Amino acid sequence: MRPLLPLLPLLLALAAPARAEPATYVLDPANSWVHFELTHFGTSTLRGRFGPMTGSVTLDAAAGRGEVGIRLATASVSTGLAVFDSRIRQADLLASEAWPEAYFVASHLRFDGGRLAELRGEFTLRGVSQPLTLRALRYACRSDGEAEVCGGDFEGEFRRSDFGLTFGLPFVADRVRLQVQVEGRR
Repeated sequence: MRPLLPLLPLLLALAAPARAEPATYVLDPANSWVHFELTHFGTSTLRGRFGPMTGSVTLDAAAGRGEVGIRLATASVSTGLAVFDSRIRQADLLASEAWPEAYFVASHLRFDGGRLAELRGEFTLRGVSQPLTLRALRYACRSDGEAEVCGGDFEGEFRRSDFGLTFGLPFVADRVRLQVQVEGRR
């Protein structure tokens, strides 16, 4: 038994469970969009979307860490009415020519039982950065036969006046509700 004693640490290392490594997912543009809504003149809800988004997400669920980096073109705004979309892109609103992209970066991720529950980061629009929290409504992973795919639906909100978007206040609401759908391939 004595000759096996020097090999004991090696045998224990091999028997130990493998540690999960962080996984990086590249967003699938066909399944990654930002939807928004805000009250219009107190009578109806204005809805639209931006996208597709580009970016990546790195997750280490075992360690409870991760990083998110997402960008979207502000000129991609779509409400279903082209003349209205053009108006929203103008300098007193999105200023799409001067600020062609918006960004969300997060390194504060909260996991609940290994499941991604919340992203806390910074949203940049029109060159202004503000804190933004996105709560997971659902999050799951699956295999598509070739790779692992993870995605979910997230929600959050911000005040547009915090980014200099004050046109139409108070008739068009200040509070913007976001619904973000993402899917990424490992």
